[in-house]
Amino acid sequence: MVQAFSIPSESMQNALQKGDRVLVDKLTPWFGGEPERGEVIVFHDPDGWLANEPVTEPNSVQRFLSFIGLMPSSEEKDLIKRVIGVPGDTVECNGTGPLKVNGKALDEPYVFPGNTPCSPDEGGGTFKVKVPDGKFWVMGDHRQSSLDSRYHQNDKNAGMVPADEVVGRAIVVAWPPTRWSTLPVPETFDQPGLNTALGATPGVLGLAGAVPLVLWRRRVTARRTDG
Repeated sequence: MVQAFSIPSESMQNALQKGDRVLVDKLTPWFGGEPERGEVIVFHDPDGWLANEPVTEPNSVQRFLSFIGLMPSSEEKDLIKRVIGVPGDTVECNGTGPLKVNGKALDEPYVFPGNTPCSPDEGGGTFKVKVPDGKFWVMGDHRQSSLDSRYHQNDKNAGMVPADEVVGRAIVVAWPPTRWSTLPVPETFDQPGLNTALGATPGVLGLAGAVPLVLWRRRVTARRTDG
């Protein structure tokens, strides 16, 4: 199943802009596929990342769609970020960067202009972590405006996103029409050496198989580091 999610904030700029709607592939995870490095994923709040976010009161149409299963409950909050590390990977940041995966520096043209790949702060911007089985390390493209895995290392998942919290992969910017584009994996994640870490065997989360196209609007929240 493919569903549409609405982007209300700027933490994934420039790949995604506030107001964009993306199509999210929800079918393949049910068949054992897992996110790969570089993919943009939508996931449920792992452990209170959105604890202070307000809940919007749904209208009657939204309540009906939720009741019949075509739309999640209004209390369900999701986030959208880019997968940087998969099980077995070592991800690290020092100073302003570059960001490294398994010792390999990433060339990240998708990082928001004016941002540095890493944030030299004491709140989580400098780190070195190893991603455990069944979890993923995620970061926003707007690095200095994304409260992502870096800033939740004290939660129960050490900042990681469990595989069972992943909703699916964002595959296409579908709205507005002037913004239509696909969301491919950047070439930097294809460089030799990234798969040298033991257990770094990412799955495939694509569009294999014909599936019905179901479009509905869903609010995806991506918090900023400045609150």
